[in-house]
Amino acid sequence: MILNALGVVLCLLAAPAAHADEVAQGKVAVLRALDRISGRLSDLFVPVGDSVNVGPLAVTVAQCRYPVDNPSGDAYAYLVIDDMQSRSKLFEGWMVASAPGLNPFDHMRYDVWVLRCTNS
Repeated sequence: MILNALGVVLCLLAAPAAHADEVAQGKVAVLRALDRISGRLSDLFVPVGDSVNVGPLAVTVAQCRYPVDNPSGDAYAYLVIDDMQSRSKLFEGWMVASAPGLNPFDHMRYDVWVLRCTNS
């Protein structure tokens, strides 16, 4: 009886791995930045490993991934956002394009979020 229960548990644990989406590494992250005071909206194409300035902020893209079967949706990127004036790290973590509110960057003036990953 215990072996049967253990077998069922192992099958249930292995099932999600068998159906896991295959992901690809993007070479460029497409981000959108908003200056809340001026209302200026900018799309930024940032190669993985590079940084771009948004006002006094340095936004670095460490990784960009997307599902192989859906390259235009559900991309996610690992970002590091530093304030160059105060020399402090304001954000470090994954942002998901389809759910920007899941792990948002919170700043009084600037908003930055992921749109997609590309290979060009």
